[in-house]
Amino acid sequence: MTSPADDNLHLLTGAYALGAVDDADERAAFEAHLTGCAACEEETAGFGEALALLGADRSVPPPPELRARVLARLPYERQEPPAPPVPPSPRAAAPPGPASRRTPSRRWPRLALAASLTAATTLGALAVEQHDQVQRERATAEQLRVRQAAFGELLTAPDARVSTTAGPGGHGTGTVVWSAGRNQAGFLAAGLPAPAPGRVYELWLDRQGTFAPAGLLADGDGALLLTAPLDGARAVGVTEEPAGGSDRPTTQPVMALPLGRARTA
Repeated sequence: MTSPADDNLHLLTGAYALGAVDDADERAAFEAHLTGCAACEEETAGFGEALALLGADRSVPPPPELRARVLARLPYERQEPPAPPVPPSPRAAAPPGPASRRTPSRRWPRLALAASLTAATTLGALAVEQHDQVQRERATAEQLRVRQAAFGELLTAPDARVSTTAGPGGHGTGTVVWSAGRNQAGFLAAGLPAPAPGRVYELWLDRQGTFAPAGLLADGDGALLLTAPLDGARAVGVTEEPAGGSDRPTTQPVMALPLGRARTA
């Protein structure tokens, strides 16, 4: 028989994998418990793998430094060549007098102004592009932060469970983390074959033979909180569907992950 204390330790697998067991005595008790509980050891390892997959999800690398791009662009900016010399007129051969002195040419100031305007235009366009890119990077980073925080909350749910299976043809893995208490699940893909052009991976919740669409993955790597509640679902399936997704599965599942009963105290 297990004691109530042992039952409580069973609920710490997700929090321990996340490093969220702050009490030293509780952490030591759980680590001692792991040595004799194969189920908790396996589940903790599964949560650790899920966290590693989530940590690998990353934003798009930023573009090269703006200054380097500007300097690389300048040699190709078109500028006017110097004007050819004008042949002297007969009158110009006469000795210069006060009235015959020529006004200094204004062409070079105009060329300098044109070059400055060209550089300013280039810098302005690149600055706008860089600003837009930075904004996109910030939005991507914020989305990643929110997703990681949501997954962290899911992993630390007292009844959180995890299940992993191999991808199509044995390539890559799919991992589902779920909590019946939160009525929520998340999916992490790692190294799955890329869908065919114009296709995506679509996730489904199997509710006693009724399949509810639960989200799309555009490639074989990424993390996704399922967009539909569990509502007693018994499995998560993955099919390959046209871009934009389908209302119901149109192909056979490439992966199926059963959702077992959650741990309870």
